[in-house]
Amino acid sequence: MGKKIERFSATLAKILKARGLESRLSEYHIFGHWEKAVGRVMACHAQPHAVRGKKLTVIVDSPAWMHQLSLLKPEIIEKVNRSLGKDAIREIALKHGEITPMEGRPEDIPVRASLDAEDRAKIEQYTHDIADPGIREAIRHVMEKDFLSKQRMKAVKEKKR
Repeated sequence: MGKKIERFSATLAKILKARGLESRLSEYHIFGHWEKAVGRVMACHAQPHAVRGKKLTVIVDSPAWMHQLSLLKPEIIEKVNRSLGKDAIREIALKHGEITPMEGRPEDIPVRASLDAEDRAKIEQYTHDIADPGIREAIRHVMEKDFLSKQRMKAVKEKKR
């Protein structure tokens, strides 16, 4: 009974190292650490898809988020590498697609079903001078969605407190 029992994780690490797969395993830790690395809001709209060498491919759920993330690539790389504890990622490729829904997304938090009179008055004030009825209605619709989106974000912040 002189044999020492080794933890499975230590045994697995030795096997992976012997086969040259240790670095690949550490690269894939990003899948488990993504939300912690980039934050919940970003993780609701973008999720890691694949790692090839030092290139991380991220699936993004909308063109607006794709644009925003393209501007934030250096910061995202820094956050991911800090989370992993090493320089594992040097490049990020963004692809538009469907992501796995997360619980607690801002869209999932209930808010009032319609805008109040004050919000509607603001929208009317901003759009009443637009001559074309089609354009006026389109802008009104976008503004309503924006007001409701801001309500959701406010509800998320209040819920986190």
